[in-house]
Amino acid sequence: MSEVAAGPAPAGGQSKLTKINEAVIRIAGNSQDGIQAIGGFLARLAGRSEQEVMTFMTIPSTISGGPSIFQVRIGSGEVLSPGDEADMLLAFYQHSYEDHINSLKLGGIVLYDSDHITPKPEWLENYRHVGVAISSKTVEAIGGTGRDKGKNIFALGLLARIFDLNVPKLNKLIEERFGGKDPTVVQNAVTCFEAGYNHQLQDLLKTYQLQHAELKGHTQVVMNGNEALAYGLLAAGVRFGAGYPITPWSDIMELLRRELPKYGGSFIQCEDEIASISMAIGASYGGRVAVTGSSGPGISLKTEALGWASMAEMPLVIVDVQRGGPSTGMPTNIEQSDLNIACFGGHGDSPRVVIAPSSVEDCFYTAIEAVNIARKYSTPVLILTDQGIATRIEAFIEPDLKKICQDLTPDLTPIADHKPYDLKAPDGITRHVAPGTRIASGKYPVVTGLEHDELGHPTGSPKLHTAMTAKRRNKLRRLGADLPVPTTYGPNEGQVLLVGWGSTQGPLREAVDRFRSVGDAVSSLHIKYINPLPNGLDEIFKGFRHVFVVELNDEGLYGYGQLTSLLRARYAEPKIRGIHKCDGQVWKVKEILERVRAAMTPSRPS
Repeated sequence: MSEVAAGPAPAGGQSKLTKINEAVIRIAGNSQDGIQAIGGFLARLAGRSEQEVMTFMTIPSTISGGPSIFQVRIGSGEVLSPGDEADMLLAFYQHSYEDHINSLKLGGIVLYDSDHITPKPEWLENYRHVGVAISSKTVEAIGGTGRDKGKNIFALGLLARIFDLNVPKLNKLIEERFGGKDPTVVQNAVTCFEAGYNHQLQDLLKTYQLQHAELKGHTQVVMNGNEALAYGLLAAGVRFGAGYPITPWSDIMELLRRELPKYGGSFIQCEDEIASISMAIGASYGGRVAVTGSSGPGISLKTEALGWASMAEMPLVIVDVQRGGPSTGMPTNIEQSDLNIACFGGHGDSPRVVIAPSSVEDCFYTAIEAVNIARKYSTPVLILTDQGIATRIEAFIEPDLKKICQDLTPDLTPIADHKPYDLKAPDGITRHVAPGTRIASGKYPVVTGLEHDELGHPTGSPKLHTAMTAKRRNKLRRLGADLPVPTTYGPNEGQVLLVGWGSTQGPLREAVDRFRSVGDAVSSLHIKYINPLPNGLDEIFKGFRHVFVVELNDEGLYGYGQLTSLLRARYAEPKIRGIHKCDGQVWKVKEILERVRAAMTPSRPS
């Protein structure tokens, strides 16, 4: 915790009040304990209190549950990562305490449930221990049945006292969370919270007050990446989706299924992944861009139909929320190992667009951009997010929906003639008209997965196949030429350039800040548009002696991760090297610092 100033104790408090700029709180217990609810309350309160916030969570992949954590970093300045080390550990069980004590900064606070935890003597000197009988105190507050269902809210009350949180706003969040349930549920939750808040923490020397950021009159919204992406699709004008449940995509599906009918749309849960993408393609053919999505295993099943959409040049948005693989892999862990299948998965030459948002806010705007690219270039667009960004909660400035929202209602104005695959079109881009549009010439086009002529009729002509293959390829080249060149974080030249994609942007930027604070000439570059790549990256690479691509995937057979391999193939530049890991965890800033310094140290001859 970065302390700012100290003041008198708050009313009714027993300790000195210290103002701080940020705090990292790690909550450890079992998945059944509602620790994600505690973290969610803290994150959403931060967003409503003009503070920056970023979270990280782990959950077991087994139905029976198991050990789980939720980490939240709240600050008055820019928050770029969930934090390497915690200022406070809230532990519910002995294993929670022992497994996560090393995540604390020296001198950090351990708030533990004394009903289940016995502190280790060797750790008492390094960390401040504050024991509270959380389970039994919860029973005292709401009765014998409340121990397991209410102790998370009791603990939230303790945190509210320690960090001088806004109690009226927290009460409102609690009412919003449980408002749809029996009134006694809300009352029990409020009772638990108040009991925790009013509990006297005799072992705590001081309490803390988080400072607020300057938002200059703007309103913040708070959500996770899956929610932001789904709302972005709604704002973009998508009114049909189809999918099949799979972690961690399912939250997007559930939100769209709930919200689309409010705007005249619908989301269909299909019998499998193949039916899902096929139904979405059919809806897109009907004249309005549709969406489907999955995680890695489901994307594998969708690839044949994705090839059909590439051949028919059908606008379509496919969301891939990546997780650990292959096969069913690690369903609840983060990985960036679907880039190859996104760019190249499928048979034949079937180019498609691949883009990767870098933050929760970027998920919202990337969804809109994906829809617009799909429409403009008549092509499938894959959005690559990952488990980390999908479940991560952040606060960002509320979008101006009046300016952003789009209406994609098909235009059925009669036309004289139409060739969707016109080889003489000035821009070389296919234009479909919605079925039902009157064509005066009477020559109505068709769509097919077979190679075709300009009207879509099947053909075996070698000349037409060559021309149509070039047409499908060249429109993506045109897109690549139109894409903005990414800007470096830091100077445009130096010793090291750290390149990343997707959810690694924040940790990379924080690593750059730490490098530069000690005089190291390090910058970073984040690539959002992966296929096609924007022009001009080679000019950026020339400004640096070393280019390290930091990814959450394996180094592969030849020492190159998936984006590393793509960049080396594109630019034939040997100074592009990879820094990789696939442990299912997000990058810690200190890991990036250590790995870069190790890569810069010449190896001694054996």
